[in-house]
Amino acid sequence: MLISTSIRAEAAACNFESQGEGRVAAIVDARSFRLDDGSEVKLAGLEIADSAKAATALSALLIGREVSLRGSDDTPDRYGRQPAYVFLAGSETPVQSELLRQGLALVSPEVTEKDCATALMAAEAEARLARSGTWGGSVVIKNAESPGDILAGIGRFTVVEGRVLSVRQAGSVTYLNFGRNWTRDFAATISRRIVPAFEAAGLSPKSLENRRIRVRGWVEARRGPRIELLRVAQVELLGGN
Repeated sequence: MLISTSIRAEAAACNFESQGEGRVAAIVDARSFRLDDGSEVKLAGLEIADSAKAATALSALLIGREVSLRGSDDTPDRYGRQPAYVFLAGSETPVQSELLRQGLALVSPEVTEKDCATALMAAEAEARLARSGTWGGSVVIKNAESPGDILAGIGRFTVVEGRVLSVRQAGSVTYLNFGRNWTRDFAATISRRIVPAFEAAGLSPKSLENRRIRVRGWVEARRGPRIELLRVAQVELLGGN
């Protein structure tokens, strides 16, 4: 697949410190693989949208190939997997970008480095515009005005888009309300300890009132459907306000 110069340049922003290298021996699941030395690696920065197709694509990309691992933290996760941005030998574009461009993954809000997040979001947007992979089928971005549709994805990583009708605080939690029925409609929540990070990024909760935004995260049922915002990267401002 051809990669535009701009996307290639942006993707190079995920060029963190080296965490090692090796040959890929086996695919473990849709976002992790095993090197020939027995160590397991998890693709950092992604949430998988289509597990079966992502595993197939990962196999085609990586099996038998030499890869280098890069990242800001090589601490294994609770399953013993090393999270990393993965680069094929001779490439400056992470494998993560390829899965995103194929429409098989979504960008995780855990990507905190700004340039890397921008690069990965650009790859995701490319797939969305081309209706590639999962973007060509069922609606991936949920409408905030359809709480029942959002609730069907409880426990899943979901992207929701809509207009914030009101911003209200109850105790230590701020609610971005996308509907007028607070017990039934969709809302995104921000705890008091997280608010300073949003304010520092120029996204104070109150400033989001009457704005069209896109939020991503794991859906919970607390009366109506909820997504807890733990990082600024979970919010995208949209046009058309």
